[in-house]
Amino acid sequence: MTKKQKKQFYKIVVAFVLLIVGVILPIPELYKLIFFIPGYLIVGYDVLAKAGKNITKGQVFDENFLMAIATIGAFALQEYTEGIAVMLFYQVGELFQSYAVNQSRKSVASLMDIRPDSAVVLRDGVEEEVFPDEVAVGETIIVKPGERIPLDGIVLEGSSMEDTKALTGEAVPRKVSVGDEIISGCINLTNILKIRTTKEYGESTVARILDLVENASSQKAKVENFITKFARYYTPIVVGLAAFIGLIVPIFLPGHPFAEWIYRALSFLVCSCPCALVISVPLSFFGGIGCASKNGVLVKGSNYLEAVSKAETMVFDKTGTLTKGTFRVTKLAPVEGSSESSLLLNTATAEQYSSHPIALSVLSEWKEKNGKELAKVEDAQEIAGKGLKVTAGGHVIHAGNQSLMAELGLTVPTPEEAATVVYTAVDGVYSGYLLISDEVKEDAKEAISRLHHVGVKKTVMLTGDRKAIGEYTAKLLDLDEVHTDLLPADKVSYVNDYCNKKTKGRMVCFVGDGINDAPVLARADVGIAMGGLGSDAAVEAADIVIMEDQPSKLADVIQIGRRTVQICNQNIVFAIAVKVIILALVAAGFANMWAAVFADVGVAVIAILNAMRTLYYKPQK
Repeated sequence: MTKKQKKQFYKIVVAFVLLIVGVILPIPELYKLIFFIPGYLIVGYDVLAKAGKNITKGQVFDENFLMAIATIGAFALQEYTEGIAVMLFYQVGELFQSYAVNQSRKSVASLMDIRPDSAVVLRDGVEEEVFPDEVAVGETIIVKPGERIPLDGIVLEGSSMEDTKALTGEAVPRKVSVGDEIISGCINLTNILKIRTTKEYGESTVARILDLVENASSQKAKVENFITKFARYYTPIVVGLAAFIGLIVPIFLPGHPFAEWIYRALSFLVCSCPCALVISVPLSFFGGIGCASKNGVLVKGSNYLEAVSKAETMVFDKTGTLTKGTFRVTKLAPVEGSSESSLLLNTATAEQYSSHPIALSVLSEWKEKNGKELAKVEDAQEIAGKGLKVTAGGHVIHAGNQSLMAELGLTVPTPEEAATVVYTAVDGVYSGYLLISDEVKEDAKEAISRLHHVGVKKTVMLTGDRKAIGEYTAKLLDLDEVHTDLLPADKVSYVNDYCNKKTKGRMVCFVGDGINDAPVLARADVGIAMGGLGSDAAVEAADIVIMEDQPSKLADVIQIGRRTVQICNQNIVFAIAVKVIILALVAAGFANMWAAVFADVGVAVIAILNAMRTLYYKPQK
């Protein structure tokens, strides 16, 4: 328990003891007030103070007003035990609520532990400890083993293992060495690292995550907005009905004592408190967002959690989303009479000054198989959209696509495999080709299977890759549709069409990770950014961010959203049904204030306990 919860618990215990003593002592009713009034004030003072404060602000019709009028009226009618009991059980309900909210916050607040307190920056050869937001882009920071990485950057010196669990949920530490990108919020485990910062603290991964979590509650779901409007109109109506029962009905039905009708009206007020709805519905969504965070998914608001639960069409980008976005050489096909080593040498020589992922994969393959120094390039020329031309070691090397070979007057074969092809020619003579493939993520096929299993009707892939590669990947993953050779504007157009054709009340989601995905992420009903290392633009434009680089998390967030909405609906139906029944019984004289207390606090406690189930989720395979 927190300090505040302990204080509240002690108040409940003291008030309960005073109530019991006042009930069992064989003394006149008037003297029992010595026990009842202190007991009432101990548990009811906060409510009375809030009611008075809100009235001065013009906020009359809320649960505090209802509780205050009902309990003061009960004391006026000498129903002391019931007056105290209403406040007592209300405080019990508040204690349950406080505990539930605290549990919800723990799962979200665990992310707050990723906030770094300081950074050690190297300035003029001297180490200085400063706040992370005082470090500029390009400065060198030093991170020792056991310390949290304060800013995003690139490793300059050192090799170490980093714990990324707080950000991605990935239990296995990741190895980083010189040249690797490193993100803030992770913990350096084994060796000292020197890191050159690439972002200011406000733009770093850890700052973005904290901002998303802290602002998640500001975006309300439709169900929450309905409850807010419901309470706004519901409370004055029930106050009016209570006044009608207590003051108007006795005039037309004089057979019953006036005090009896006042008692019914007060019981009606107690029963009518909308606490169960006002508390449990936002708590359910807060719990759902916390549960998603615990499972490596950041949801920017409860409205997006509700929306993703209605996913009908899931549209994917390919590279970096369903595939790893890391290319590797999968085949070397030299012409007859030449060797694979010679082909790889010439292609790597041509690609050595390019930063394109395909060029890097060729160089990586050369380094892995040979490790020798490449010939120095004397002249290099990039031929836009076609490839490269370099002069090295007295030879002119061309490396690129089929169009580049055609420009040289060379006829080249077209491989059957679905992969990127790099053709190479030396001194105008064709020497062979390399196949370069982007690997599919390990859980991509499982992700598509699970999406279909949870009821997503259509899975689509939109990619800028050529038709053969796109269709091969789509077939491998069992996707329903694929569209290839697309520009970013084409992707927006396709998603727009899906949004226009969707079933009413259902949603179109787009999943991407690149900067070119930002426009389509913003256009979709729900934009989902893949991976904590996704581009800034994608993360900013997205409504949901999957921190782990796992497409299978999509099914998890859909199931968490559906379960949250289902629990909210259960609470709404249960609370309204019980209240309507008890209100009718109270008005007719068949139920007293004890039943009203159950309809208020009892229902609220049950709804809160039900709402707490959103904190726990077991993935369904």
